[in-house]
Amino acid sequence: MSVGAATEFTALILAAIAAETATRLWLAGRQIEAVGARRGEIPQVFSGQIDMPAQVKAADYTIARVRLGRWAIGAEALIKLAFSVGGGLAAVNATLRIDNLQEPWRGILVVLIVLFLLQLLGQPFAIWRTFGLEERFGFNRMTPRLYLLDFCKRQLLGLTLGGPVLLVILLLMERGGEWWWIWASLVVSAVSVGIAWASPRFIAPLFNRFSPLADVALGQRLEGLFDRCGFSARGVFVMDGSRRSAHGNAYFAGFGRNKMVVLFDTLLNTIDGDEIEAVLAHELGHFRLHHVLERLCASAIGTFVGFAALNWLMHQSGLYDAVGLLKPSAPMALLMFLLIAPVFTFFTTPLRSWWWRRQEWAADHYASQHADPGNLASALVKLYRDNASTLTPDRIYARFYDSHPTAIERIERLRAFAGRE
Repeated sequence: MSVGAATEFTALILAAIAAETATRLWLAGRQIEAVGARRGEIPQVFSGQIDMPAQVKAADYTIARVRLGRWAIGAEALIKLAFSVGGGLAAVNATLRIDNLQEPWRGILVVLIVLFLLQLLGQPFAIWRTFGLEERFGFNRMTPRLYLLDFCKRQLLGLTLGGPVLLVILLLMERGGEWWWIWASLVVSAVSVGIAWASPRFIAPLFNRFSPLADVALGQRLEGLFDRCGFSARGVFVMDGSRRSAHGNAYFAGFGRNKMVVLFDTLLNTIDGDEIEAVLAHELGHFRLHHVLERLCASAIGTFVGFAALNWLMHQSGLYDAVGLLKPSAPMALLMFLLIAPVFTFFTTPLRSWWWRRQEWAADHYASQHADPGNLASALVKLYRDNASTLTPDRIYARFYDSHPTAIERIERLRAFAGRE
């Protein structure tokens, strides 16, 4: 046992959690201040389209969400500390000393119990967000029964899909030799691709109903758009998003022959046919510009790097000493990695957000070439209004977190596209 190494790992974990928490709280404070300062100010680009009550609601909703998020940030920091250097993982590991249960089955049990405990500890904030905050601003349509049913489905789905993957990972960690992490990264990447392919047909229907678009004229119009864009899919489906929320959206999922275009039923009540065509042109831009493939490749690279880091971590005896474990353990190394790695990767968030914003700009440009950019702009304005999205975020907060350009930037550019037609 190396006391020095254990002390270094303890100090590193404490410093990383403190830095992440302080940064998140600082960004949250900036967002609250910036949105609150312009609460009664409608940006000029939205004049005549967003009224003052909608602007005030968006500001109040944004501030309420960020304030709740600050409490969650503090709670998450305490949970990470408690389960790592506080000895929580070691306590769970010691409690589950089951003599007649051999590895890797005992390890799987420990990992699943810890992951379930972490899920439960996050539920108070999720429940308050749904039945407190979202309810107060008129967005929640979820019932307690449906919330509980969704939670149980997610746990069963995670167990069904994640359990076998977890078994393979632990077997490779313990018996896969020096290069186990390469095989593990390939397995996880393959499963991720399989889930992305299967999700539209087999996973999403477990939570929502998907009905073929009933509006024949709109369906024919969208088929024309698909032809212009060289896109084929199983069809256009309407999702019963209104069962859970008043928020509206559209997306397409899957790839290969399993692609599916999805419109929220709430979206159809918000925007007209011209605007729906423009919104889907943007979504198709992501497909035609290979953004989905790029993200899958980036995810595979991240998985590879992550397992390489885990391979190094599991051989550091000081790590086990720092968290109160008596000997090295593959399940504990995996849990420590899952718990602490996000603290370090958090600081790559601005880079990822920047990349995603570039993709959004590109998809907007693609949409402007295959549909009316003015219609996309008007659709987005309605979505900003109806979803109570802030029009005046803090600049640094937006650059750090936001996967989409700010509302002002996006609408101004789309109107510039429309003006050049």
